[in-house]
Amino acid sequence: MSEPIEWLPDGTPYSPRFGDRYHSENGGLDQARRVFLQGCGLPEAWAGQPQWRILETGFGFGLNFLVTWAAWRADPQRPTLLHFVSTEAWPVSAADLLRATSTRPELAPLAEALHRQWWGLLPGVHRLRFDEGRVLLTVCVGDTQTLLRQQSLTVDSIYLDGFSPQRNPEIWDLHTLKAVARCCRRGTRLATWTIARAVRDALAQCGFEVTRVPGVPPKRDNLHATYNPRWEPRTTRQPEATPAPVAPGPCIVIGGGIAGAATAASLARRGWQVVVLDQATEPAAGASALPAGVFAPHVSPDDSVLSRLSRSGTRTTLQQAGWLLTEGVDWARCGVLEHRTDGTPGLAPDWVHGPGAAWSQPAPRAALAEAQLPPDATACWHHQAGWVRPARLAKALLSQPGIRWQGDCRVARLRRIEQPAAEGCAPALAWQALDAQGQVLAEAPTLVIAAGAGSLELLDHRWPLQPVRGQVSWGLHAHPAAPLLPFPVNGHGNLVPRFPLEDSPGGRTAWVMGSTFERDVEALPPAAADVRAAHATNWAKLQALLPRIAPQLEPAFAPVLPTPGADPSPADRPLAQTAVQSWAAVRCTAPDRLPIVGPVNASNLPGLWVCTAMGARGLSLALLCGELLAARLQGEPLPLDAKLAKALGTERLQ
Repeated sequence: MSEPIEWLPDGTPYSPRFGDRYHSENGGLDQARRVFLQGCGLPEAWAGQPQWRILETGFGFGLNFLVTWAAWRADPQRPTLLHFVSTEAWPVSAADLLRATSTRPELAPLAEALHRQWWGLLPGVHRLRFDEGRVLLTVCVGDTQTLLRQQSLTVDSIYLDGFSPQRNPEIWDLHTLKAVARCCRRGTRLATWTIARAVRDALAQCGFEVTRVPGVPPKRDNLHATYNPRWEPRTTRQPEATPAPVAPGPCIVIGGGIAGAATAASLARRGWQVVVLDQATEPAAGASALPAGVFAPHVSPDDSVLSRLSRSGTRTTLQQAGWLLTEGVDWARCGVLEHRTDGTPGLAPDWVHGPGAAWSQPAPRAALAEAQLPPDATACWHHQAGWVRPARLAKALLSQPGIRWQGDCRVARLRRIEQPAAEGCAPALAWQALDAQGQVLAEAPTLVIAAGAGSLELLDHRWPLQPVRGQVSWGLHAHPAAPLLPFPVNGHGNLVPRFPLEDSPGGRTAWVMGSTFERDVEALPPAAADVRAAHATNWAKLQALLPRIAPQLEPAFAPVLPTPGADPSPADRPLAQTAVQSWAAVRCTAPDRLPIVGPVNASNLPGLWVCTAMGARGLSLALLCGELLAARLQGEPLPLDAKLAKALGTERLQ
């Protein structure tokens, strides 16, 4: 449940839990600007920087974030990227958040944008993205001390803004402030409204130089502090073995599918100059050429690593699709029904009573009825899910400024060289991508392998990656208005019942379903017998998934399904004349079925990174993985829980 709020007669929000106002009776805007923003020397301190990282303890209604975001927008010298990380043990509801912030005209549009993303805030780390990914709000739901120790951040400014030390002593105690100090670099500036002696002493003990300054009414004094300990702080990075942060510069990405495009776009937004190499002439020619696919969170009663990871990934896909694509043409946030044909519940019994219900819930009767499933069918409804045309998404990602496409470039091997150095400087290392004849296709200090199944060869078979061929069945709708059902269904296979093949209204529409999982099979195109077998497999899945909907597609499958007493797969039957069509590609999976994101070998192969092994979940995970790689490369706050980042890291395979 959301945190209960009371509203005082002057419109100020009040916390019954802590018996305190959320901001001073004079209003929070002046406090946010003068105590926190100006108290940390902003916006002057961030001028011309590639990124600026702010940590806040106590998000509340987000007023400090909104004021900082507005200052970033108004500053011509703003950093390329603004990171705002905030902890909050008791998130308020989206409605209360909007009520508290939208009354200020100068902040109203920003407050409404925040309100639209303020959902599904389960305990853990959530990345909300604004201004097309250049303003990144990381909301850490839970105990501040615990979360900061888990995330191992490095930040440039700190806003200490919890309820008063008398009302909420835990957020001001020495152990919490030590966790805050661990997030600092030397010179990190801190601001807070409190001048309590215990807080001043604890900050000094943690390595801060503390100063009392004239306060913002009704406070006579406030505190400023700078992290400058007399000792040399220990540094920790998470995940382990991450190399030192790299400033934006030239980069090569090998692979023009969803993983490569997502990586290139995440880096380009940060100011990198990215060359994308691919053996195909056009982007998304491999597994990302799927006609249409489903993105949705995974569910499990114990809320497994994959479940938590898929929520972060689905949120990322929703955000970026919203910036880049045309809804209803390239994608749709229409919800997805998951029919759990094995009868397992998927969701924990108490799931529906918390913020998780904004993500998924037991399927309502209306959704089951539209899918013509019985009322007692075991199924989940995923609110934050839908379908997307992967090639459209990949091409939109690659169209971002700072990315140069270089097709018809088959990379045969990689070579590390020393680049000429300026006078007085050590030679710099760089990576070259070479073709089969040894010609240099591109050269840069940083290279990312994101080539799906092709990553195996470029990595010299360093890890036991497994190729998996997948085949889907798809076809045109004979009549544009003919219904199947209004949303995709997944579970044992999946069905996207309708997506447009053209941009114009009233154009051709199609359906797609599948997919097969043919492990250690790489042959493309599949043999005719394999195609027919795949159609039979997909048809059987559809019959189990949607037994009463399946007959509507039976005429399309009839020409390729075995006839009793006949040769089940005559070699001379022309597949091209059948109503159902086939599409096939080879994907790549790791032994634990999770993506691989990180440096290939930080010690011995500096500058070589990888983003691969998306398996069958590229639409739900690839964009998150691109953001994770960029964050690790640049030393940014991570876009997800550090434990999940570690589960994806290359270090697990060393």
